Amino acid sequence: VQLQACGGGLVQAGGYLRLSCAASGRTNNRYPVGWFRQAPGKEREFVATISWTGYSTYYADSVKGRFTISRDNAKNMVYLQMNSLKPEDTAVYYCAARLGSSSYRADDYDNWGQGTLVTVSS
Repeated sequence: VQLQACGGGLVQAGGYLRLSCAASGRTNNRYPVGWFRQAPGKEREFVATISWTGYSTYYADSVKGRFTISRDNAKNMVYLQMNSLKPEDTAVYYCAARLGSSSYRADDYDNWGQGTLVTVSS
């Protein structure tokens, strides 16, 4: 499956953005999707993941209560709604897919989108 993330941009602290991840290719496979982010000079970190059915979600503590991951399998889309954004949320955001169960480990994912930049100004 090929992934393409979009929706990033510049927003003030306290604002919101919705990232989208479009899947193409072998989308008939059942695949969990994760969102990860990488800030300048930092390691890539887990943000959120959602199961194939959408019934199971898991979030990093740093975004819990502010971000919501969802998916529309009919459209082959996964979304990340980001509210109450903080300057520390500034990063390149990536969506990734894998076969099997959801995971918070980046190494478990073998299909990655190209990333979209989110910049939160103070």
